[in-house]
Amino acid sequence: MTPVQLTLAHSPDGDDVVMWHALASGDATVAAKAESLGLSHVSFRLIPEDVQALNRRAIERGDLDITAISAHAYPHVRVRYQVTRSGASFGEGYGPKVVVAQGSPCTALGDALGRARRIIVPGVHTTAFLTLQILAGRAIDAVEAPFLEIAGQVAGDPESIGLLIHEAQVDVEALGVREITDLGAAWRARTGLPLPLGLNVVRRDLDRHGPGFTDRVARLLGASVARAVGDHGRAALVLASRSAERPEWADPLLVGRYLAMYVNGRTMDMGGDGLEALGRLLGEGEALGLCPAPGEIDLAG
Repeated sequence: MTPVQLTLAHSPDGDDVVMWHALASGDATVAAKAESLGLSHVSFRLIPEDVQALNRRAIERGDLDITAISAHAYPHVRVRYQVTRSGASFGEGYGPKVVVAQGSPCTALGDALGRARRIIVPGVHTTAFLTLQILAGRAIDAVEAPFLEIAGQVAGDPESIGLLIHEAQVDVEALGVREITDLGAAWRARTGLPLPLGLNVVRRDLDRHGPGFTDRVARLLGASVARAVGDHGRAALVLASRSAERPEWADPLLVGRYLAMYVNGRTMDMGGDGLEALGRLLGEGEALGLCPAPGEIDLAG
């Protein structure tokens, strides 16, 4: 059978790294799953990249076979990409944090939005930014910054507010800023649903490699996610081995907390309420003119 190599792009944060580690490392369980699915001839080239860069690439080029995107970006790419059942991240009553400098007088979101000279976000297509705008009930002007730099910029500017995503949301006080709103908690209070944050998507034309290829690949991806979910200790060791790249991964307590939040049963299968939450979020975004219509959201896998 002719070898097939697929590109698999992911954000460089801990949950994405461990979700695909088994797939890339030749894990025996995942290899057996590939055999059973008739995918032994398929390999994956992993591409780590900032989530907003991946959002833009999916929207503007759509050349990656499989990629992480923010949930906010899905309506822009739905013609080309299909969401996979596994690999999504949800906030179960928690999520990205809206933060201000320690010396800021702001204590509530509305006050902070009214006072802020700058609103710093990790990307205009991130779900954190979409959720902030939905809660505000309007479009918001913002500036983008790499997610690792936002806390430092806010800490040094009492007239700004920022959105923290990825591991930065776990220990806000240690970064010299103060939380005023947890977007996942606010979304849960508003809707009773989890907050969909990141998605994994596959190109809809992968069936060019054979009938049912897209769904079979999605199920293989699910097997890699299941390995990460089933062994957080092993996953934490993977991150610890890379702590030279990201010093926060050397802290086992922080890593454990973060993986428990975003690598769990919901990551293996978003479930009916997860799909409902995704439709609700994007529907509210559409109603405010913040994103295109999501249409019917079909899942691969």
